[in-house]
Amino acid sequence: MPIDPESSWLLHGIDFTSAPTRRKTITIASGYLTAGTWHLDALQALPDFTSFAQWLRQPGPWLGAFDFPFSLPRELVEHLHWPVTWPALMTHLASLSRSEMRHTFKAFCDARPVGGKFAHRATDIPAGSSSSMKWVNPPVAYMLHAGVPLLRAAGVTLPGIDAGDPQRIALEGYPGMLARSITRASYKNDDRAKQTPERHAARAMILDHLERGDHRFAVRLEAGPHRAALLEDASGDLLDAALCGVLAAWAWQRRDTRFGLPDFDPLEGWIVGA
Repeated sequence: MPIDPESSWLLHGIDFTSAPTRRKTITIASGYLTAGTWHLDALQALPDFTSFAQWLRQPGPWLGAFDFPFSLPRELVEHLHWPVTWPALMTHLASLSRSEMRHTFKAFCDARPVGGKFAHRATDIPAGSSSSMKWVNPPVAYMLHAGVPLLRAAGVTLPGIDAGDPQRIALEGYPGMLARSITRASYKNDDRAKQTPERHAARAMILDHLERGDHRFAVRLEAGPHRAALLEDASGDLLDAALCGVLAAWAWQRRDTRFGLPDFDPLEGWIVGA
């Protein structure tokens, strides 16, 4: 007998890449919440931005936790004399090429002392996330540059940042924050030579804890027939999408209190659960 979900809302976790291909896709884990358990119902692999843009336009109701930054540090923005409202800032950023953006950020870093090259958003500290102005290891600035214009074009709502369709809600997620609440061990790598038994064991540990709800967010994962895929994908893309799905479920549990988001600077944005 099938389990009835608590609502008609689909809850998605999105592992994003700034350069999608058929080998390195935008990965989406979708499911529903019931009795504190997020049931993973489907996995999708989108090979390009066109298919992702189409996916974003699918009718709601849905809520997604997206693994890319939604904005830049205020310190950086004010130093560059860029617009200090989020819509205007994102319009300006989209007007730049990746190369122009990288050169601007590099000049900012070059003028700063070792150990303090990058500016950070307030949310980066509790989340343990990289600065959203980084263009390498990981290239989250490129992810911001590619991803946010697609969210804006699709007309979704970014709570506390930008009002759009109230039945298509996008939150910034960070799977590493959840994974590190379980283990500090590395669990993924795109390089085949670094896809080790130790990383496989770390993924197994993360899955075990997720299935028990034994982590700081306390939502249980029911992966069903998708469990083996989450475990065996050495790139970690599928697991990262599922981790974001768990964060989306945690946020949905707090939908009456703005999805658990604190008061935050709407220019910078906030990572859900941080």
